[in-house]
Amino acid sequence: MNNLGLAIALGLTLSAASLAPATAQQPATASAVKAGTYKLEPHHTQVLWSVDHFGFSRLSGMVGGMSGELQLDPARPSAAKLQVEIPLSGLSVTSSDFAKHLQTPDLFDVAKFPTARFVSRTVVVRGQQATITGDLTLRGVTKPVVLDAKFYGAGANPMSKAETVGFSAKGKLKRSDFGLGYAVPAVSDVVDLEIAAVFEAAR
Repeated sequence: MNNLGLAIALGLTLSAASLAPATAQQPATASAVKAGTYKLEPHHTQVLWSVDHFGFSRLSGMVGGMSGELQLDPARPSAAKLQVEIPLSGLSVTSSDFAKHLQTPDLFDVAKFPTARFVSRTVVVRGQQATITGDLTLRGVTKPVVLDAKFYGAGANPMSKAETVGFSAKGKLKRSDFGLGYAVPAVSDVVDLEIAAVFEAAR
């Protein structure tokens, strides 16, 4: 449950990392990426999280509404830098009661800690894969997190005309590391993340 926020912040960070060739389904390859500063596009960036819930099911949710900046040069992908701000009000679940509980001191304590933040430290590129290590600050606690990212596509957005680059990523978090250990082990401590991150060239 509690892991939503953490998962989120990390997840975005991995977007900055990998510049592997796009799949055959994609209209553009990494060669279409232009060096520069990119702003996180909040409308089409999302972090999906899931935990084991009492051994009965995988419980999932989503986080959105984030902002951030990516500095990227396709000639030097390992020098990429990413920072993401995650408003914890952006946590989305299917139950209003559950959503309210996530906001309380049992979990994210949103009144006291309204945002989470991720700042990348290192990016290691290996072919089509990239490992991104960064610092995630959540609920007043800062811990290192590691994400695995893949380049997804790049080019001019057909609607906004902005130069755009997208990534997919996966990662895992241990929520108790951030003081979010409510209901462990009945609800798993480890949170699985799947991330879709889109960035537009700064204007």
